[in-house]
Amino acid sequence: MAKYKKKRARELQHDRFRDTTMTLVDRVGNRLEGRGRTILYALGGIVLAGIVILLFLRWSGRKSDEARQALGRAIDIATSPVSEAADTTTGTVFSTEEQRAQRAIEEFQKVADKYGDPYHSEARYFIATNKLVIDRGKGIADLAELANSKVPEVAALAKFALAQTKESDGKLDEAAQLYSALASANNPAVTPDTANLRLAKVYEKQGKKKEAADVLFNIVDASRKAKGPDNQPVRASAAAREAATRLQDLDPARYAQLPPEAPFGLAG
Repeated sequence: MAKYKKKRARELQHDRFRDTTMTLVDRVGNRLEGRGRTILYALGGIVLAGIVILLFLRWSGRKSDEARQALGRAIDIATSPVSEAADTTTGTVFSTEEQRAQRAIEEFQKVADKYGDPYHSEARYFIATNKLVIDRGKGIADLAELANSKVPEVAALAKFALAQTKESDGKLDEAAQLYSALASANNPAVTPDTANLRLAKVYEKQGKKKEAADVLFNIVDASRKAKGPDNQPVRASAAAREAATRLQDLDPARYAQLPPEAPFGLAG
């Protein structure tokens, strides 16, 4: 019944809008003594449709700006410094990580409650990562749920954070599986290089030196062979540069098999 009432209210609102519109068009039509009324109806509908679209875009833009600002304020809180000797005169400072996490969760919850996706899901992701500080089990459960989010970027970030928790908890097989899935997904939020670099570190922890070296080699090899639209070498990513350094330490002989790097390969 409640759904019907809402639907009916929308129908009535639409009828009032239509009646008002047609009244205006009729007035113009009467002045023309009925001539070309069909054309006027058509033109009136097109113009009004354009106005409605324009108004929606303006409203949507304002809401997006508002949501981004709210999300930014919450992120500022989540990244505020923690100090036992908190000096509030220099900005937002928290005495403990738990205190900061709780306040951040409250701010992100406001965003999640007020705005739709992608801001809703992004806020939920930040809530989950902050819960790791004050309720680790709940945070992990929320990340696992968000790993299936319909917002691809949020799903990738949640899966990456979940993999990191598994890694830190010593559940290396589960972490490796998650990192491998992320590398295959090729999501810009968590690039294959980033996921593979973490995968190599997990292999090292598992004592799988050869597997780690293979992953590192592939990261650097692909990076050094990559070409841009102009067919010129592209700069290595931070992950690729770190992979090169790690491979050189882990397996110097394998590192020596890499193709030479471009002159700017180690540039920032």
